[in-house]
Amino acid sequence: MKEFGGPAFFIDRDDINTDEIIPAKYLTEITKRALQPHLLEDLILDKKEFDTKADDFQRAQVLVTRSNFGCGSSREHAVWALEVNDIDVVIGSSFARIFRQNMFNCGILAIELTPEDIDRLFAISGDVTISIDLENDKVIASGSNGEEVQCFFSLNPFDKKLVGAGGWLAFADQNY
Repeated sequence: MKEFGGPAFFIDRDDINTDEIIPAKYLTEITKRALQPHLLEDLILDKKEFDTKADDFQRAQVLVTRSNFGCGSSREHAVWALEVNDIDVVIGSSFARIFRQNMFNCGILAIELTPEDIDRLFAISGDVTISIDLENDKVIASGSNGEEVQCFFSLNPFDKKLVGAGGWLAFADQNY
């Protein structure tokens, strides 16, 4: 089974919509790879809303945010932009329903934690690495200062199989 996790990047905001994940002007691109440099560019890379270094974002394999991630239109391009940037986990207190299922279909984990657990993750200081124990439904976050936070989540068995296989196409190849 695939291992999930890596360096984390924190976006302390609710309601990040699909147009912010991948701006609409890039929806005419014909390959997923063409979306890669534009992931969250209006929020992160242009530094309009967040005081951060683009290098920290480029290393990330896990995004941690607040509630209602992926709201707005149900474009699959937003998930593809995560996928081609090697983001394999997004952690938040809630996700837009269609966006969340598109993540599982592409083999990306959408982990919902309580707002209190999200606060605990945001409170970790220094660089944070997050690993996911998918078998035991556990998030393990480690700060560069040695601090560790563990949180538990719930994932239905079918979605767990989808992400474990690497997404819907890989699951179908293995099972049909």
